[in-house]
Amino acid sequence: MISLIQMQYVVAVDTYRHFATAAEKCFVSQPTLSMQLKKMEEDLGLILFDRTRLPVVPTEAGAKVIEQCRIVLHEAERINRIAEESKDEISGEFRIGIIPTIAPYLLPLFAGEFKRKFPDIHLIVQEVVTEQIEELLQKDLLDAGILVTPLHNKNILEQPLYYEEMMIYVNSHHPLSSKQVIRVNDIATSDIWLLSDGHCFRHQVVNLCELENLESDLPFDFEGGSLDTIMKIIDREGGFTLIPELAGLEMKPGKEHSIRNFSNIVPLREVSLVYTRRFAKAKMIDMLADSINNSVPEHLTDKERGTIVEWR
Repeated sequence: MISLIQMQYVVAVDTYRHFATAAEKCFVSQPTLSMQLKKMEEDLGLILFDRTRLPVVPTEAGAKVIEQCRIVLHEAERINRIAEESKDEISGEFRIGIIPTIAPYLLPLFAGEFKRKFPDIHLIVQEVVTEQIEELLQKDLLDAGILVTPLHNKNILEQPLYYEEMMIYVNSHHPLSSKQVIRVNDIATSDIWLLSDGHCFRHQVVNLCELENLESDLPFDFEGGSLDTIMKIIDREGGFTLIPELAGLEMKPGKEHSIRNFSNIVPLREVSLVYTRRFAKAKMIDMLADSINNSVPEHLTDKERGTIVEWR
């Protein structure tokens, strides 16, 4: 009979792709973990991992078994969650991934208050890009993510939180600064600063403004994921970029004169809480969503005030 412990070990090896690391994460010796995995393989009559490759990888049959193990482990955890929630005992780790173009502006608004309201929850936050969040969710290394949707990923559930406008941040001497009417095609120019490839906000800007194959006329190439850095460069070197609405709302006094809105469209990005179908901490998700919704300006929850810009 296969045990939950054996399932935990096999999932750990799949997650970390290294027997020693998996054993360390499971708080057992490597021989103990290896012995249990070997026994599981014997009971099933299957080889679960190709041990000749580094890092180790699941066999074709092993991948199917591991996926089922993840489902079983989550269902087992759900039993404990049901018992805790019925007694209003919400506690334990809650691991969240949040993308760099949301974290600096949203996290300070809700995280501290969430922790004070629910002191028995150990909130752990990682700042990572969307693709990493999706991968970490699938490997159960994160419980939830906060990112821009839609993802069009059938394995991940999306719970929209708010909709923020995409706004223009421009140097005071740039021609856009004196324009009374700014249309989307006005910003398809060679002096627009963008985040590096891999950031969803960059792809949203490219999709909105049709910037593919646009030549750059900037003083230097910038590869990074910080909108704050780009805005500081614009202040000194000129040019412009697009920023999310929360970044504009959190701007220091005196800087708001650098922000402009589009005249012919209100482009929005949809920010959502995401998690997998196996997620067991449903009540934590609801509490976090409520906390975030209560922390952002009320008008940001209105989906009808503009047009959602997709990035995939």
